[in-house]
Amino acid sequence: MGIFKTFNLNIALLIVLLGINTVLASTEDSISVEGAGKDIKADITKTLEAKEIALKFQDELIAAMQQGETLGFQGRYDKLETAIVKSHDLVKIARIVIGKEWKKISEEQRAVLVDVFRRLSISAYAYNFKAYSGESFEFVSEEKTARGGMIVRTLFVLPDDKDVKFDYMLKKKGNEWRIINIIANGVSDLALKRSEYTSILKRQGFDALIAKINEKIDNYAK
Repeated sequence: MGIFKTFNLNIALLIVLLGINTVLASTEDSISVEGAGKDIKADITKTLEAKEIALKFQDELIAAMQQGETLGFQGRYDKLETAIVKSHDLVKIARIVIGKEWKKISEEQRAVLVDVFRRLSISAYAYNFKAYSGESFEFVSEEKTARGGMIVRTLFVLPDDKDVKFDYMLKKKGNEWRIINIIANGVSDLALKRSEYTSILKRQGFDALIAKINEKIDNYAK
């Protein structure tokens, strides 16, 4: 049974943790966080185009699914870590998730936040893409956005179910394209998570927010 069929196509869960609401995607990331997670560069001999970044990442997901049961959760986590760090702009994701609160936290806290989002993203993928039964991704189209980004449209083909639309929004980080948003079948409710996280941050403080995210990570690993 396919992974999304097994979990009743629980795509919204994955999107909540990894996507960025379309309205937020144009936010400029002018802040650099040293030591915030790993910054693995793309092949120095070639700067990959947005389409190549998205499709290469999908290939890594399929490979993890194909070995999923043998690898187990930790094995899938280890296998996907480099692919996610290379393809996602985790600093931008963390910054946009907490909105205006980003400016209120210290550089050290920003580094901690980006690192916990890195681990959350990897854990979510390792949990959701855990088995393989003939699934595949198909490229549909790509288009430029009004603000210089790119949207790469693909289908996640399920042998015994309806295909799932996966749209990747990418922006350039320096000279390299990075995924900043993933929308599946038009679903992206990160705005709700953004509200949740900023609410925790305002009412309970930074440590409570980190504890909440770490709890989610632990639940994936169980």
